Amino acid sequence: MTASSQKPSTARRMLVVLAGAGIVGGALAACTPDEPISTTPGTTPSVVTGNQAPPGEVTPGDDIQSSGKGDGTASLVDTSGKAIGEATFTPSGSSVRVTVRVNADSGLEAGFHGMHLHQNGVCQTGGSEAFSSAGGHLQVPGHSGHPSSGDLVSINILKDGTGETVTTTDAVTLEQITGKSIIIHSGADNFANIPTRYAPAPDQQTLMTGDAGSRVACGVIEAHE
Repeated sequence: MTASSQKPSTARRMLVVLAGAGIVGGALAACTPDEPISTTPGTTPSVVTGNQAPPGEVTPGDDIQSSGKGDGTASLVDTSGKAIGEATFTPSGSSVRVTVRVNADSGLEAGFHGMHLHQNGVCQTGGSEAFSSAGGHLQVPGHSGHPSSGDLVSINILKDGTGETVTTTDAVTLEQITGKSIIIHSGADNFANIPTRYAPAPDQQTLMTGDAGSRVACGVIEAHE
C-alpha cells in the first residue's frame, strides 16, 4: 500500500478524534456553573429555585380553609369583678369551638365546675346572687328541651387556680351567642344524670341547672371580625 493511499484514512481518524474531543469539551462547557443563560436550543437552561408563582395566584391546599366569620371572646370576671381568664369562640364548619382558660390564683376551688352559655349579656356582681343578671341557660329559637342550647362540658380547675378546656358545640352559632354570656359555676354539672335508684326522674331544677351551684365567674361574649 502506498503512502498516498494511507492519507485519507489517517485524515478521517483525526477528524473522529477531534470531533470526540469537541463533544466532551461541549459537555464540560455546558456543566460550567457560570455559563450565561442561552436561548439557543439544546443548551443548558437557567436554574430556577423557590416559589415562582406570581403574587395573588397562589391557591391554598385542599385542607386549608378560611371561614371568614371572625371569632368571639369573653373576658371572665369573678364575683368581685376581678379578671380571672378568657373564653374564645371560633366557628369551625357547622360547629363552634369553645376554648376557656382560667388564670393562676383565680380563687376558684380545685375540681370540676359546670359551665354554660346564658341568656343575657350582663355580668353584674351585686344583688342577692352574683351574675343572676345573666339569666338562665341559653335556648336558641326552636330549642326548648334538655340539654339546653347553652350546655357545655365542665372545666377542671387545678390546685393553683388554673384551668383550661376546649370543646365544640353545634347547638348554637357564633351569631346566636354574640351578646350573651358564659358562666362558670361553683360545682360540677351532673347533666341531669340521676340514676333511677336515687330518684324516679330528675326534677325540673336539676334539668334546668345541672345542680352546678352558684355562679362564680361570668363573661359577656363579643364578636370580632
